[in-house]
Amino acid sequence: MQLEIDVRDRKVVIFGGHPAASRVVKRFAVAGARTTAVVDGRMPLPADRLPSVRYAVRPEDDSLPDWMNLLGPAWLVVMVGLDGVTEQHIRTLCAHLRIVVACEPPADGHGVVTLVGGGPGVSRLLTLAARDALREADVVFYDRLAPTAELQELAPAAELVDVGKRPHHHLVPQAAIEEQMIARARRGASVVRLKGGDPFVFGRGGEEVVACAEAGVPVLVVPGVTSSIAAPALAGIPVTHRGVAHEFTVVSGHVPPDSPESLVDWPALARLRGTLVVLMGLKNLPKIAARLVAEGRAPHTPAAVVQEGSTQAQRVLRSTLGEVAAAAAEAGIKPPAVVVIGNVVSVLGISS
Repeated sequence: MQLEIDVRDRKVVIFGGHPAASRVVKRFAVAGARTTAVVDGRMPLPADRLPSVRYAVRPEDDSLPDWMNLLGPAWLVVMVGLDGVTEQHIRTLCAHLRIVVACEPPADGHGVVTLVGGGPGVSRLLTLAARDALREADVVFYDRLAPTAELQELAPAAELVDVGKRPHHHLVPQAAIEEQMIARARRGASVVRLKGGDPFVFGRGGEEVVACAEAGVPVLVVPGVTSSIAAPALAGIPVTHRGVAHEFTVVSGHVPPDSPESLVDWPALARLRGTLVVLMGLKNLPKIAARLVAEGRAPHTPAAVVQEGSTQAQRVLRSTLGEVAAAAAEAGIKPPAVVVIGNVVSVLGISS
């Protein structure tokens, strides 16, 4: 069971070795608790200490006055990865003093980069694994399309670094992002790279995995809910439907069809009978629609544009392939937006 409690201005004593308990200590400190971190043996180096936290060495088991001075008047005691004998000793003392006791697992993931898919935009569509990774992060490098509204709450112990890319403007170049992630992981931090959607669906996650592997840094991947499926679904559009579409294809539209840089086989896509989903294609939508029609896709094929799917700003425009670009421009549809082309757009009979 997970409970949300207000610890502001309350004394919280945390037991656990450094750095195993470091993230727990930081979470309580950030939440405003009067935090005491109790360590075994040597104290952490000054550079590893938080200025708002008091650090103390765990007393000998038979030194009752020292225990009373340490625990009183604590409101909460948190034990992080202690052995059974030590845990029982602290529980017994806290029972006599009527102090609430909680246990948390020790931090793991030091020196690891975790690529986390943030889903289509809102934090409620994060996976449990994504929430766990954020909760244990020391630093989070996040993108513009990641769920950022509640990021401070999701990663309470982490340094948050905005490296978001915007159309025609990269706040931090990709190579610099990779260098920063690797450098922080090499210093022992748990690094989360938070992306919108899924890291491996036009998210450059593969490049970051390669960069980490070449640098000898362990890397994990937490898949996310891709907007290519989620945005249409939230607009009432299934990408497949029995008797209507038994296939769907996802393509990037950030490069126009007539560009030599385009790797998309537009003639082949026009011949498909299933659903076509275009990500990052709003700017090039006039050229994309025209190319599909020129290659044989019927201009009356249903089409839709879903703007900012899953958020409060979500908008849905339904039209046809021949008219969708003009309709989207007239309606003022803005990126990020997902374009859906195929008979599934009208199969549920939901109007915009």
